[in-house]
Amino acid sequence: MTRLSRRSLLKMASAAGAASLIAAPAIAQQPVKLRVAKSVTTSFPFAGLELGAEAGIWKAEGIDAEIFSFAGDARMQQAFTANSIDIGLGSGPSMGYASKGVPAHAVAALANKPENMALVVGKTSGITSIDDLKGKRIGVTTAGSLTDWLARKIATEKGWGPEGVEVVAMGDGRTRQAAMETGDLPGMVTATEQAFQIQDDGQGKVLMTFGEVVPHFHTHTILAHDNLIKNRPEDVKRFLRAWFKLVRYMKDNKETTIKSVARTMKLSEKVIADAYDIELGMMSTDGQFDPQAVQVIRASLKELGISEVEPNIDNMYVKGFVPVVLN
Repeated sequence: MTRLSRRSLLKMASAAGAASLIAAPAIAQQPVKLRVAKSVTTSFPFAGLELGAEAGIWKAEGIDAEIFSFAGDARMQQAFTANSIDIGLGSGPSMGYASKGVPAHAVAALANKPENMALVVGKTSGITSIDDLKGKRIGVTTAGSLTDWLARKIATEKGWGPEGVEVVAMGDGRTRQAAMETGDLPGMVTATEQAFQIQDDGQGKVLMTFGEVVPHFHTHTILAHDNLIKNRPEDVKRFLRAWFKLVRYMKDNKETTIKSVARTMKLSEKVIADAYDIELGMMSTDGQFDPQAVQVIRASLKELGISEVEPNIDNMYVKGFVPVVLN
C-alpha cells in the first residue's frame, strides 16, 4: 500500500508539473532597444520622447528607448552616418540627406505646415518689421536645416534675392538666444515656444510665424536608419505605432503634456499652454505624406545646397510604413 501511494503521488506530481508548464504564460519578450534622437531640443513635438518614457508608452510597446539630442539636422545626420542612432526626429528638409549618401530615410510625416516656427528679434536690434530684416543676420541651427530654409524663405517672399538676408548657423537655440541678447545677432528662427518665451521675458519681439508662408510642408519627419528599415522593419513599425499612440495621448492629456513638455524644454508652463493647440493641431495622427508638401521640400533641397539637383522623390522616403492605423 505504501509503495502504491508513493507511486501515485509521483504520478500526480508529474502530471501537475506538466499542467503548470502548459498553463504558464509565455516568458515576456525582451524589449527592443532603439536609439532615438531629436535634431533639436527646442521642439514641442520632439519633447514627446521624454513624455512617452514618463507615460510608459515606449515600455508598453516593448521598446527600450535611449534618447539623444543634437544641435541641428546636420549633426543628427552625422550620427546616422556613424550608425550611432536608429530613429531620428528631424525636419522636412532632412529627407534630402539620403540623396547625399546618408544611410537613413524618412518613414513617416510627424508634423505639417510650420505654424510652430517663428522669427524673433532682439530688443536691441532696432528691427520693428519684416522689411527691416533686409541685409541683416538671422541665426539658424545648421546649414541645410528647416530653420535655414525658413530664414531664406523670407528673402524669397520679399523679392530680395538669395543674399537678401545673411543666414548664420549657430547650433542650439539657447546659443542663438545668448548672441541675440548681447546684440551680436539681430534675429533668429526658432520654435514658437522659445520665441514667445523670449518676448515674455522682455528680451525680444516675435515678428512672424511661418504657417501661412509655407502652407504645404512637413515641418517634422521621422527617419530610420537603412539597416533598421532593411533588417528590422517590424521594429520600425513598432516605433511608429508607439509614436502615434503618444500623439493620441498628448491630445487626450493636455495638462500632463504641458507639464512634461515645459520641463523638458525648460520653458514656462504658460508658454507651452499657449502653444499647445497650435502644436497638436499640426501633428500628424497617422504619418501620411502629403505629395504637395514633399514637392515643396524637394525644391527646397536644391535651394539649401543639400542636393545639386532636385532628388528623385523615391529616394526621399520609404513607402509601406504609413498610414499607421491604431485600434
